[in-house]
Amino acid sequence: MKTKFRMSGNRTLIGIICVILALVITFAVGPLINRATDQKVDIVRVKADVARGHVITADDIEVVNVGSHNLPSGVIKDDKQIIGKIATTNLYAGDYFLAAKITADSNRTEDVLMSLDGSKVAISVAISNLAQGMSNKLENGDIVSAIVYDKDMYTSFTPAELKYLRVITTTNNDGVDKDKDTENTKAATVTVLATPEQAELLAQYNSVTTIHFALVYRGDAEKANEYIKVQDDYLANKPASPVVNETEAEARE
Repeated sequence: MKTKFRMSGNRTLIGIICVILALVITFAVGPLINRATDQKVDIVRVKADVARGHVITADDIEVVNVGSHNLPSGVIKDDKQIIGKIATTNLYAGDYFLAAKITADSNRTEDVLMSLDGSKVAISVAISNLAQGMSNKLENGDIVSAIVYDKDMYTSFTPAELKYLRVITTTNNDGVDKDKDTENTKAATVTVLATPEQAELLAQYNSVTTIHFALVYRGDAEKANEYIKVQDDYLANKPASPVVNETEAEARE
């Protein structure tokens, strides 16, 4: 009889403990979990599709307030860590930014070529000797000036339109780019990033003159972009060339 009473008492005690645990979970642990899952945090995500190699601007991103539960580890929350960086992969609207998706500087030829969107183009200029390509020392990402030598007029000059250009790569006679050339063979061409207007000038000068590339800057990507911005601003604001029809030209003659 005592044994049955003892067993019944144990069941009662266990039942009471279970009830207490349930109450603790319901009224103490539960709210803590709910608060954790309901907690909001500001994060940065992609606003519009971004191509690999693109320099990310404020227009490409948005700061949104989302639930912190199940966010990827390492998601970037500060837009200052993203603006001015380069996408290492194609990014799509709504994507979170992770450290692996951006870089401070990407001078890989393929990344730059993949980022072309029509506003700028890649154009190669032939160099026949070491002097024209800075003794084979040009690197991807260098900022250079194109110095034109007119052998008929015996003059050299740097066109204002070609004062600052970004080197995409140099390429040897076998078609191997600088970032894949393990033997540092002599470059045969220099490929630069240019506007369509600059590309036309380079093609013209390359066919009738000799072009030497002078190194202007090598180093920090943001500083290099400042040179390119100066060049872009000049091209955007320079006076348009006057259009002269054939009748006017004949009259002037």
